[in-house]
Amino acid sequence: MPEILNQVTPLLITCNEEANIERTLAGLHWARRIVVVDSGSSDNTLEILRSVPAVDIVHRPFRSFADQCNYGLSLIKTAWCLSLDADHIISKAFLAEMKSLLADVGDEITAVVTPFRYMVYGKILRGTLLPSRINLMRPNGGKYHDDGHAHRFTPHGHSLAMREPILHDDRKSLSRWLASQQRYLQQETIKLLNTENRQLCRSDRLRKQHVIAPFAVVIICLIWHRGIQDGWRGWFYAFQRLYVETLLSLMLWEARQNGQHLRPKTMADLPVRPLKA
Repeated sequence: MPEILNQVTPLLITCNEEANIERTLAGLHWARRIVVVDSGSSDNTLEILRSVPAVDIVHRPFRSFADQCNYGLSLIKTAWCLSLDADHIISKAFLAEMKSLLADVGDEITAVVTPFRYMVYGKILRGTLLPSRINLMRPNGGKYHDDGHAHRFTPHGHSLAMREPILHDDRKSLSRWLASQQRYLQQETIKLLNTENRQLCRSDRLRKQHVIAPFAVVIICLIWHRGIQDGWRGWFYAFQRLYVETLLSLMLWEARQNGQHLRPKTMADLPVRPLKA
């Protein structure tokens, strides 16, 4: 059903993704046009992108992920947009299910929820903490909004859910990952301090329990999601999540001790300034 895929345009948001972008593009070989919104890559990302004829690169300063994605959606001319991060991989099974779903979908459906699976050095883990989210949508069927360090699409109409996951395979250096986490967690701290518990999901309510969350995440990763059966990759992922939750707990504690429990509105109000990209 090639005509179905002609109605889907992938959208990528990039900045210095040479470690990942080639694998992402390989899963998009079917696309007639791939829209890329780049915010100033200085590595080989642009060279890799230009090697693929279907890629249409637009340069735009970065304000937030939601802002970049909403701008990217305005550039999509097909009926559907497949919105991806630069470390996402589309498998053959995902592609087959997407084609089947779009062949029968009605006009009332404006978005499709996709599950995620995490990969560590090329191997899919048995279970991960990545939540499902909307990655396939009609370009005019809703809008992205920022949610802590993440970005979420809110549809105007109804949505469906897929079974096959998008794969997350980030192979950037550990040093860059660490730097990114500091920026991301400052945004998460602002979100948690500004949001009433009743408006938070269960996992975010747990994250506000400083002592519990770091230890709970290790049990969830290794035991509940059977990460211990993934060998050193399972431990690697569990230690990453332990680091993230421990740092978040420390940042929440520090913010409250310094009077930041009065709800800071920007990252500049927090004790630690965000790192520059």
